Amino acid sequence: MSDAALSSSTSSRAVLRLPEFRAMLLATVCSTLAGRAVALTVAYQLYQLTKNPLTLGILGLVEAIPALSLALLGGVVADRNDRRRILLLTTSVEVICALLFFLYAPHASTLGYAPILALIFLLGIARGFSDPALPAFEAQVVPRELLLRASAWQSSAWQAAAILGPALGGVLYAAVSARGTYLVAAVLYGLALACLAYVRPKPRPAFTPGEPVWQSVKEGLAFVMQRQVLVGSMALDLFSVLFGGAVALLPVFASDILRVGPQGLGVLVAAPSVGALAVMLAATHRPPGRGAGRTLLLAVAGFGICMVVFGLSRNFFLSVAVLVAAGVFDGISMVVRRATLRLKAPDHMRGRVSAVSSMFIGASNELGAFESGLAASWLGTARSVWLGGLVTLLVVGVTAYLAPELRAMDLTDIAKDRSG
Repeated sequence: MSDAALSSSTSSRAVLRLPEFRAMLLATVCSTLAGRAVALTVAYQLYQLTKNPLTLGILGLVEAIPALSLALLGGVVADRNDRRRILLLTTSVEVICALLFFLYAPHASTLGYAPILALIFLLGIARGFSDPALPAFEAQVVPRELLLRASAWQSSAWQAAAILGPALGGVLYAAVSARGTYLVAAVLYGLALACLAYVRPKPRPAFTPGEPVWQSVKEGLAFVMQRQVLVGSMALDLFSVLFGGAVALLPVFASDILRVGPQGLGVLVAAPSVGALAVMLAATHRPPGRGAGRTLLLAVAGFGICMVVFGLSRNFFLSVAVLVAAGVFDGISMVVRRATLRLKAPDHMRGRVSAVSSMFIGASNELGAFESGLAASWLGTARSVWLGGLVTLLVVGVTAYLAPELRAMDLTDIAKDRSG
C-alpha cells in the first residue's frame, strides 16, 4: 500500500465510516456510563446503610477478586470461542444485575447490604470474561490499517464516559433516587447489548483442540513475557501507577495540604481526566506511530515528573495544572499501550494477552491505592507522592535499559507487524 493510500485509508474519518465500529464505540459509551453510574450509586447506598467507610474498601475488593482471578481463564475462553457471544453474555449479566439492583433498592434497609455485595461479585465475574474478550473482538471488527485510529477513538470514548458516568449517577440519584438510577443503567446496558448484537459474528480464533486450559494459560503468559514490547509496556503501567499514583490521596491534599475543601477536591479529581481526554481526542487525528516506544517511555517519565511537582506543590492552581499535565501523559501512554496490544499480538493470542494486560492494570489500580495509603502513613502524604514520582522515573530508566525493543518500537509498519 502506498503512503498516500495508507494516509487516506487511515484518516480519522475513515474508521468512523465503519458501521460496526460505530456500534462498538456506542456500546463502549453506554456500558461505561452505566457502570460508572452504578458504581457511584452502589457506593453511596452502601455507605448510607452501614455508615462505615471500611465497607467501601470491601466493595472494591469484592469486584476485583473475581475479575482478577478469572482474567487468565477469561483470556483462554476468548481465544477458543466466539468473542461476540462472550460479550453478549457478559453484557446480559450486567443488564440483569442492574435490574436486580432496581428491585433491591426499595428494600435495602430490610435486606441489608449482602445482596449488594453478591451482585457486585457477579459483575466482577462478568468482568473477568469481558475484559479479555473486548479488545480482542475490537481488533477483529476493524481492518488492521485502521487499528491505531480505532484505538484512539475507543480510548477517547471510554475516557469521556468515565468522566460523565459518575456525574450522571449523582444527578440521577438526587433526581430519581437509587432505584431510578439503576433503571437508567439497565437501559444503557440494554443499548450496549443491542449495539453488540448489531455487529456480525467474526471467525473463531484458531486453537489446538484438546489442549488443556492450563497449557493455554502458560502459552499466553510465555508469549507476553518473551516479548519486550508487551511485558515492558505493561510493567511501565503497573509500576507507574503502583508507585507514582496520587489519586487515592487527593482527599488528604484537598483537606490538609492545599486546604481547598470538597469543592477543590472535585477539581483535583477531575483534572487528570480532562488532560487524558484532551490527548486521546488529539490522538484520533494523530495516532502514535513512528517512535511509539520512545513516546511511551517519555510519557511515563513525564507522569513521574508531574507527581514529583505535585507532591512538592503547596499552590492549588499549580497542583491542578500539574494534574492536568499528568493526565495528558497518562493518556498518551494509554493510547500507545492499547495500540501495542492490538498490533503486536496475533489474533489467536489476543484474548490471553488482553487478560494479562487487564491483570497488570487491575493490580496497579487496586494495589496502587493500598500502597499509596501505606506509604503516606509511613512517610507522610506529600513525601510519599514525590518519592513515588522519583521511583517512577527510576522504573522508566531501568525499563529503557532492559527493553531496547520497546525503546525502538515503531507502530507505523503495518506489514511488518502483521500476524494472524
